[in-house]
Amino acid sequence: MRCCRLFKIPVRLESQFRLGSRPWLALWLGLGLLVLGNLPAGVARTLVLNVATNGNDDWSGGLAVPTPSRDDGPLATLGAALKTVQALRWSQPDQFDGVTILLRGGTYEVEEPIVLLPDHAGSDAQRPLLITAYPDEKPILSGGRRITGWKRLEDRPGLWQAEIADVRDGRWYFRQLFVNGQRKMRARTPNDAFFRIQGESPTGKPVQLKYKEGDLRKAWAEDGDVEAVALLAWADLRMQIRALDESNHVATLSGEPRPSNREANAQYYIENAIDALDQPGEWYLNRKTGVLLYWPEPGEDLMRAEVVAPRLEELVRFQGSPAWGGAVRHVILRDLTFAHTDWALGPTGYADTQAAVEIRGDLRAEYATDCVIEDCTFTHLGGYGLDLGRGCQQWQVLGNEMFDLGAGAIRIGETEVPKDPTARNHGHTVTDNHLYRLGRVYASGVGVFVLQSGDNRIAHNHIHDLYYTAISLGWNWGYQETPCCSNVVEFNHLHDIGKSLLSDMGAIYTLGIQRGTVLRNNLIHDVNAFTYGGWGLYTDEGSSYILLENNLVYRCKSAGFHQHYGRENIVRNNIFALNREHQLMRSREEDHRSFVFERNIVYFDSGDLLGSTWTNNQFRMDANLYFDARPEARPETLRFAGASLDEWRKRGHDVNSIVADPLFYNVRAYNFRLTPSSPAFRTGFNPIDLTRVGVRRKTARR
Repeated sequence: MRCCRLFKIPVRLESQFRLGSRPWLALWLGLGLLVLGNLPAGVARTLVLNVATNGNDDWSGGLAVPTPSRDDGPLATLGAALKTVQALRWSQPDQFDGVTILLRGGTYEVEEPIVLLPDHAGSDAQRPLLITAYPDEKPILSGGRRITGWKRLEDRPGLWQAEIADVRDGRWYFRQLFVNGQRKMRARTPNDAFFRIQGESPTGKPVQLKYKEGDLRKAWAEDGDVEAVALLAWADLRMQIRALDESNHVATLSGEPRPSNREANAQYYIENAIDALDQPGEWYLNRKTGVLLYWPEPGEDLMRAEVVAPRLEELVRFQGSPAWGGAVRHVILRDLTFAHTDWALGPTGYADTQAAVEIRGDLRAEYATDCVIEDCTFTHLGGYGLDLGRGCQQWQVLGNEMFDLGAGAIRIGETEVPKDPTARNHGHTVTDNHLYRLGRVYASGVGVFVLQSGDNRIAHNHIHDLYYTAISLGWNWGYQETPCCSNVVEFNHLHDIGKSLLSDMGAIYTLGIQRGTVLRNNLIHDVNAFTYGGWGLYTDEGSSYILLENNLVYRCKSAGFHQHYGRENIVRNNIFALNREHQLMRSREEDHRSFVFERNIVYFDSGDLLGSTWTNNQFRMDANLYFDARPEARPETLRFAGASLDEWRKRGHDVNSIVADPLFYNVRAYNFRLTPSSPAFRTGFNPIDLTRVGVRRKTARR
């Protein structure tokens, strides 16, 4: 009887275990790097599989490079490696302790989403399934395809075209294009500005958009694929133009708005119109002919450029099931790049309610626990980057870089509260991630978006360059108890938020009762809204029982701190400085105490100290330091919602507070450390240590 050369598996047995087109023999050849040998009992044994762009899925995967005779070597796809792992889990569950899949450098064009199932799970934290880069190499899992065959258009100087048969034949249509690693603008008008809706925002069903004469063209409605993108307060709307009433200057769009999609004279622009292709860096795809047009930017040579269009809308899915197989456990993804996914638009378009909540992640997990995403890159994606959904618990998301994303970066939890404990979402650690250039398709995407999920730690992240909120906690409007509790948000650097595009946002935004939640030691600055609502710390509807302490918040448009309504929050030992319109805001009065505001420093040189509503005294303020730094300001001219300090004290507030220069080291350089002689120490203020804010080195975070 002939036998397999590594482990002497009878060939007739081998024939019973075929894996796709690859025989079981090749699978066992894949154990060439299995650390077995003469190891004593009890020593961990790890199966190592290799994947390479020059591999072959009919090979074993046991070698990192092909043999000279090219009869064995690495696998070609991660999917084939996972099938190998799955088959071994079924046939030899006790044969090995852990699995490592090494991806060699290069780009892997993923034909369909990679699915991780309970059969792929690691045995425990010490024996995980590790999928990682080969040492010192950079593998890219791409949901895209390179576009080639470019030709210069003779009748349109500057334009190039490529004909794509799959688009012409209805098998493919894409909405994003990347040239040499850069996102390019889908043909848009105005290019760098906006049209304005005339008057109140549209509420008709379907949307009736009132436009200024000359802004829109009837040909766009006839085309069928031209889209209007409107920015309405804290949300966005994207719909196809269906009809144009040129007499009344009304455009009928393809769908219905959300009730909250309201903002007078709102901004909007037009996308995907052929006659909007009018400057370098723009592109247009004709769905009917399959012709892609692109106007290269200076220095781009399309004969050499890497032009990629996405084919997939999802790259990786962790798919556990409480009914079959249980959760996916103990999987680690490390040092991988996830790139090139698309976004979709149905026939009725899209209208957001808040935070791009209907947009899911391009790496998505359900019923997956104790998994790790570490030192990975997420870029050029169409939705959220990472989505930890129903039944996800105890993940670690560490040291990743996420940028140029269609929506936000990290989404945690679901909008509904599950009754089944196995479906609940909680206990994640999200630290040391760099998240930036977000919301490139869905402007209301959030940096880290936590819905009905508790016991999470969000720390040492650097989040910037996005159009809505950096960190959002909660998904309940009002005073219902929710599982969104005991979250800790600390040592994050959050800045350049809003960028004057949307309204009603905060660097850190909360909703609903959140017992045990702590927001501390965060550095926040430059939050700017289009109209209203560029706040640093924003406790919105029903936000209650939250501790906000040791934060530095400066240079925000509307206020450093704003509580819409809530109960018994504690705002303690923070610095609010140089916020423009107001320093503090409280906008709804109720018959219970809103918050305690104590041992804070408030320093400003524009606007007023207290904005909105402060009449019913259902708040407590004391032991604070206030200072108006304008040259003409005097302590006796400082006003607390229209009252002098003496009048304010008679109402029971700030009895032990002082009005004095806090003596920062250098306000002009935004150095808010206190000099030793600062009067703030007399109030009991403790210096805030911001030296540990932001992303740490690997050695520090471990």
